[in-house]
Amino acid sequence: MALLLGTAETVYDTSAQSILPQVVPRDRLPRANGRLIAAELTANEFVGPPLGGLLVAAGLAAAFATPAALWAAAVGALLLLRGSFAVPREAPTSLRADVAEGLRYLWHHRLLRTLAAMTGLFNFATNATFAVFVLYAAGPSSAMGLTEVGFGLLFATLAAGNLVGALLADPIIRRLGRSRSLFLGIVGGVGTVGIAALTTSPLVIAVAFVIGGLTNALWNVVAVSLRQRITPDRILGRINSSYRLVAWGTRPLGAAVGGLLGELLGLRAVFAIAAALILVTLLGMTQVTETAISAAEHDLAS
Repeated sequence: MALLLGTAETVYDTSAQSILPQVVPRDRLPRANGRLIAAELTANEFVGPPLGGLLVAAGLAAAFATPAALWAAAVGALLLLRGSFAVPREAPTSLRADVAEGLRYLWHHRLLRTLAAMTGLFNFATNATFAVFVLYAAGPSSAMGLTEVGFGLLFATLAAGNLVGALLADPIIRRLGRSRSLFLGIVGGVGTVGIAALTTSPLVIAVAFVIGGLTNALWNVVAVSLRQRITPDRILGRINSSYRLVAWGTRPLGAAVGGLLGELLGLRAVFAIAAALILVTLLGMTQVTETAISAAEHDLAS
């Protein structure tokens, strides 16, 4: 059931990103994506966990029945959505041909290929860090010595930063531009994973987490909106899935490598190496300039 649920969520997330340009004008995509990310974060990080605890306390029946009812309500909301959002297809194709076309388009599009590689390396580094962070932060023998509650509150600051960043993404991006917003995402990521190599202060790390969460939301809004703006609608679903395969497929690899490095070199070394890897993604910014972004948009429009 967990495997099926994960597969279904992947299909849903890809479809949600792919349908948005048909619902919202392209110049309003950053605002729409910011609101969607904010709603998802609020539900996942701030509403879901405490609600789950209350439901478990109320009994197993409530713990299982309530999520099922919420999923049913979501299906009902989709059924009430007016309009047809199917993208016209020129001719019937096979699943294998669709996958190959998406990967081929991604590989040959320099801007999308660069962003996917940067995101993949970023996610590799952050997951290497977070896979072992609990050993560094929680428990009486850990470096930070946080309690379970303290550890949860620390990571809540990361979620809070993401939420604020998602809500403020549109005006920030309009003011700074997309390339600079992506640059801030990288700098914030370096602070998020690297700060623990320098200090054990929960307050300092929490501040870095808030800033890193905010800049990470900027990165996500820019990257998702850009994919939607420079990719033809007929292939957007395949591009989104191919991009996410590269960008998200590195997460389990990062977690495994983080554990191995922690065992061999110590936890502080994991944080330092992860920060260095995120710094490497700055090389990709030579390709992801405001000029290159505008040129890609112009190519699609023409």
